[in-house]
Amino acid sequence: MSRRDFEQTIEFIQDLDRARTPTEVCGMLLSKVRRFGAEYVLAGTMPSPGTNREQQISNIILDHWPVEWSRRYFAHGYVFHDPAIRGVTSNMRPFLWDELEPLYRDDETAWRVMDEAGEFRLKRGFTIPLVTLEGDIAGFSLAGEKLEVSPADRGMLTLVATYALGRSFLLREDDGKPLLSLSRREQEALQWAAEGKSEWETGAIMGISEHGVDKHMRAARLKLGATSRTHAVAEAIRRGLIK
Repeated sequence: MSRRDFEQTIEFIQDLDRARTPTEVCGMLLSKVRRFGAEYVLAGTMPSPGTNREQQISNIILDHWPVEWSRRYFAHGYVFHDPAIRGVTSNMRPFLWDELEPLYRDDETAWRVMDEAGEFRLKRGFTIPLVTLEGDIAGFSLAGEKLEVSPADRGMLTLVATYALGRSFLLREDDGKPLLSLSRREQEALQWAAEGKSEWETGAIMGISEHGVDKHMRAARLKLGATSRTHAVAEAIRRGLIK
């Protein structure tokens, strides 16, 4: 990356601080990456095996993807056959989708996923695996009909993707969800988490076991639609549920 490119990247990252919703982040990202032929962006944490359609969709943080393809993708349970998902969970290096063929050469369903994605202008893609502070694996993908990403551009795009996803975690919209309420114990567990206490320390303070703390944190995460402990704390603060 040249010094000029580096300075432009830092300037773009600073501009992302002005975004107020993940939708705005998507728009700003696309204005930055269109020169690579990128038409679409999608990012989120990896779903656990066995999760249902609604849980899979809730893992998405940035979503500028063809709507009809998303509907087909989740309706057919493609998430657990998607070579890009396999690439994220098996190798933490950024990759072009063309590089994934060895992962699905003998998998008929995986071939179908890639072929059908091409019908929706997702013919070429570039995916960046990321890890949250909580240890959750996330994926950030750019795609288009004529996407071209050189080896020299991968570092810059990884830096941009990391910041954009982090910013979007903090800005995740309510999407019209009704006002929620946390139990007193759930709020208390989140408050101690916000103050940097471990689950063991929180349990000692609250007079319960680590398992009890984990139970309250999981319930709070579910109510908040959060994908990690850090995300739950950020959401609770943003909603004014804790300080």
